[in-house]
Amino acid sequence: MKSLERRLRDLRSGGRTALVPYFMGGLTPDWIQHVEAAILAGADAVEIGIPFSDPMIDGAVIQEAGLRALAAGTTLDSVAHDLARLGSRVPLVAMTYYNLFLHYGLDRAAGTLHASGISGAIVPDLALEEVAPWREACRHVDVATVLLVAPSTPEDRIVRVCETSEGFVYASARMAVTGKAEGPGEGARVVRSIRSSSDLPAFIGIGVATPEQARDAAQVSDGVIVGSALVQVILDGGGIAEIEAFIRNFREAIDA
Repeated sequence: MKSLERRLRDLRSGGRTALVPYFMGGLTPDWIQHVEAAILAGADAVEIGIPFSDPMIDGAVIQEAGLRALAAGTTLDSVAHDLARLGSRVPLVAMTYYNLFLHYGLDRAAGTLHASGISGAIVPDLALEEVAPWREACRHVDVATVLLVAPSTPEDRIVRVCETSEGFVYASARMAVTGKAEGPGEGARVVRSIRSSSDLPAFIGIGVATPEQARDAAQVSDGVIVGSALVQVILDGGGIAEIEAFIRNFREAIDA
């Protein structure tokens, strides 16, 4: 069992629903301080975006953040270098696209993630049928390969996704790119499908933008991923105080 799964299972066993904020690596010069602030405010794990030029699952907010990070010269190496200085006490999970790892070299990419303190990777454009080489590259470096289940995923494929995913299963609440949305989406149904096939922790993401949506997602899942709404705070100039307040609001809603 990868360390990411062990940590998340321990949270679940302790009765705590995980709060997982997303940050775009390299978005601002002090982005590592933003991650630290979120952890101090109650984040249980942190998703770290590594910017890519063609982010197929990202909506306008995270696309803008990625463009700004790329313009500032952000790379996998620079994100890894910054994270290595963080010494995080909570799990870190990378989110990026497969072409970046292919270009970098799979073994080298997996080793770089591990050396930086990252213990999992979400690669949304990596198909289940093509995941084996990446999983093999990660096998000896304790980096979990986290796969997604969408509202449209057939039941037989959900079984195979759950058999292959490591750490947790990402339950997409919507057939949409990342960003704000109305209502709870289909996260509860997706989580039920995952739990019918697997005991892996199931985390809901995509369209969780308010404390109320996070509360609803927490009631039916093991964890809640919050991305675009937080990134928008940073794009609007918010700093450590605003990030801490944002995370505390979501933490309180989840724990209510």
